[in-house]
Amino acid sequence: MSLRVLNLRGTPPPYDQVLPRPADPGADVYEAVADIVRRVRLEGDAAVIEFTKRFDGVDVGSPDPATSAYPATAPGLRVPPEEIAAARQRIDPDLNAALQTAYARIEAYHAHEGTPPGPFESEGVSVDHLTRPVARAGIYAPGGRARYPSTVLMCAAPARVAGVEDVVLCVPPAADGKVDDATLAAAAIAGITEVYRIGGAQAVAALAFGTATVPRVDVIAGPGNAYVAEAKRQLSGVVGVASAFAGPSEIVVVAGHLAPPEFVAIDLVVQAEHGPDGLAWLVTWDEGILAAVSADVDRIVAASPRRADLEATLATSGIACLVDGPAAAMEVANAVAPEHLQLIGTDAEGLVDQVQRAGAVFIGPWSPASFGDYIAGPNHVLPTNRTARFSSALRPDDFRTHIHAVTVTPAALKALGPAVVTLAGTEGLPAHAESINRRLDALAVLDSLVDVDESI
Repeated sequence: MSLRVLNLRGTPPPYDQVLPRPADPGADVYEAVADIVRRVRLEGDAAVIEFTKRFDGVDVGSPDPATSAYPATAPGLRVPPEEIAAARQRIDPDLNAALQTAYARIEAYHAHEGTPPGPFESEGVSVDHLTRPVARAGIYAPGGRARYPSTVLMCAAPARVAGVEDVVLCVPPAADGKVDDATLAAAAIAGITEVYRIGGAQAVAALAFGTATVPRVDVIAGPGNAYVAEAKRQLSGVVGVASAFAGPSEIVVVAGHLAPPEFVAIDLVVQAEHGPDGLAWLVTWDEGILAAVSADVDRIVAASPRRADLEATLATSGIACLVDGPAAAMEVANAVAPEHLQLIGTDAEGLVDQVQRAGAVFIGPWSPASFGDYIAGPNHVLPTNRTARFSSALRPDDFRTHIHAVTVTPAALKALGPAVVTLAGTEGLPAHAESINRRLDALAVLDSLVDVDESI
């Protein structure tokens, strides 16, 4: 059986301590990433070129020390802008149209997502809310096992809506050193002209520190494997890291009464298809659904051309969780805090109010997570590894800074200034108090002059 059964019937919540926890990346991942980050910081392009050859099997060549130009026979770290633009002509017209449709919908949704609040006014104090886009944003799109032009669109659209002018893309090269045309076409549609054939932790480090070839960015967005996620964790603070630490794909499907087993089964396999280290969980209180879904998952896996990969992923992360009822199912879902949460069955809509922690929720039999992966509009770059407890989907605010601009009237200074003096004195900060007292003294002088003028 592809799904391991976890029977929680009769087990009361909370479930945090009894559920399998995500595997820790381990000291080997931490140390490997720390070494890559250190070397890229110190050696720049030379380290990136070496790691690209070691991990991706691609020799991009070395630039001439005098001119920084790569030999004509070497692909170089950066994909030429003209190759990016030409990719749209090389791909199938239907794919080009689908990418354009997806980008338009993603951009429209993010443009619709909330606006900053207006000025706050209180007792003569006005606080305006200023938003400013970061100068440069870096996108990481995974490669290797599959190509992800949709990730390029998902990351670029909110950055563009936020007003970011310079958006750059890093993507692991194929064995021949090329970046596939679908990914380049997505970049072209999103207006990205800087694409670098760099993957893994070295790409994150290059974007964070900058090298001779790769300019430094302010925010990095996009999912990746455990090494990419760990690199973002280690470099958070050196560079902004959007949407928590989006790592390997996850789904929890809560299947209630009359949930179609064939829909549930394929939706579990969809996430397992992304590769190892994620999770694919069925949660149900119906033993018949559990049995039917498990059997269908086995049939899908057995017939898949990626059978070995699916079996390996499901062996560690495929779980069918049997619970006492809908309330317990939602307790499990909230404890897992999955990237994707699907609610399927006659009671699906009634369970939405019980969702507390999830990256995105898909409701009903006609709303699979795969629709959200491409074209629904909201972002598919979502928090994983239980970070949905404190983080959210990628959005324009991940590419903005928020600044408050304060204006104080003389009347407000008179009314509220003494409280500042008291607080500053309590904290032993006399200059803070003095900055208020000098202004109060100046206002007192002005008031006396006005009084004199009025008495004349």
